[in-house]
Formats: sequence, structure tokens, C-alpha cells
Amino acid sequence: MNLSPTVGAEITKTRPCVITSSNEIGILPLKVIAPITDYKTHYDSVPWMVELSPDGLNNLSKRSVVDLFQLRSVSQARLIRNIGLVMDEEFQQILDAIKIVFGIY
Repeated sequence: MNLSPTVGAEITKTRPCVITSSNEIGILPLKVIAPITDYKTHYDSVPWMVELSPDGLNNLSKRSVVDLFQLRSVSQARLIRNIGLVMDEEFQQILDAIKIVFGIY
């Protein structure tokens, strides 16, 4: 996914993302995505970062995190290719982190 151009602290460059929106809603050719970035130990205490360990399902090459504070809607034209999937348990953690970002408790 190409997330450029960006401004300020927005996450940039082509990187893997998790599509968080449902295919069942809307007719617009958009997806709500959350970018995946390299894991850093200080992310352990950040409630909107969800850790992903590389496995045969997600096809990541290294320990990573989904940054749910960087949610954005993007055109489907930005999607480059599908590299993998997240497990149901990981997706539930992603949904829980989205609730934290939006203050839904």
C-alpha cells in the first residue's frame, strides 16, 4: 500500500497494512486500513499498537505492530497485493485497540 504523500507524523512509504473495514458496507471503492510497522520494545506499553509475530498466515518477515492510531480510508487503487491474513484473535485485538483510539469502552 502506498501511503504517500503524507504530512507531519503520518506514517509513510509502501508498507503492509491490515484492512479493518468490512466488505459488506458502502459502495465506495475505499478501504479503512491500519499500517503495519517494525516492532520496538517501547510499543509494548502503547495501547493502540497490536503486535504481530511472523507466521505462514500473515507472511510477515519480522516481528511487527499494527498502528491503530494511524487508521485511514484509502482508495482501493492504493492496494498493491494481498500478502496474508491475521488470525481471528489478532483481529479482535485490533478491534479492541480501535475502541481505545475512539474512546469506546
